[in-house]
Amino acid sequence: MDLDGTLYVGGQAVDGARAAVASLRASGLAVRYVTNTTRKPRAWVCGRLRSMGFEVGEAEIFTPARAAVARIGSGTCFALVDDSLMEDLAGLVLTDERPDYVLVGDIGEDFGYGRLNPAFRHLMDGAQLLALQKNRYWQTELGLALDAGPFVAALEFASGKTASVVGKPERDFFRLALEDMGLEAGQVAMVGDDAEADVAGARRAGLVGIQVRTGKWRADAAGADLVLDSVAELPGALEAEGAEG
Repeated sequence: MDLDGTLYVGGQAVDGARAAVASLRASGLAVRYVTNTTRKPRAWVCGRLRSMGFEVGEAEIFTPARAAVARIGSGTCFALVDDSLMEDLAGLVLTDERPDYVLVGDIGEDFGYGRLNPAFRHLMDGAQLLALQKNRYWQTELGLALDAGPFVAALEFASGKTASVVGKPERDFFRLALEDMGLEAGQVAMVGDDAEADVAGARRAGLVGIQVRTGKWRADAAGADLVLDSVAELPGALEAEGAEG
């Protein structure tokens, strides 16, 4: 399940979302939370969900930072990320001197020439470009807002390099959650508001893609296996699908 735009929007849980998650858990289904959030560490995300009344364990949450640590391994990294995310990057060798990777996350209004130009120089010196995610925009309480994707694209254009993405919609990111559940892709559905990162990405990885009409959903979104008005409808929809075999 996706988080922002699916279980909550801004600081408010989607109507019926808490009951839906509780129902899924009670039914015995395995539930994991797969998010492209890159401004806050996993512990903070877990605390926020709990403050909204969702029963969730930190180990059930999969973020791009978790995937980046596995990808970079023993390499060196220049991290263009929010300071709060550093706890999730523990174990990486961070450097400002000829890094192997430039890692880009969402730093919101801190994106600007002063932050992007050092990253650009490292890329021109041979570093690989790694993006925690490449979402174009996200839904805030005040409306749509630019996400990290446009700034990753700027670095790609300037350096001539193509970013490797570790978050949704990449297949390896979904695989982390699948391996944790001990299930095959065909046994799992991904539920989200983002037609590209959540639904299309999941379907390319072999999962069922379920689109909800909340968060950043737009009327031109298409291609889902199932479309619901909100996550509140999910338990009933799954029950109906099961009854039909």
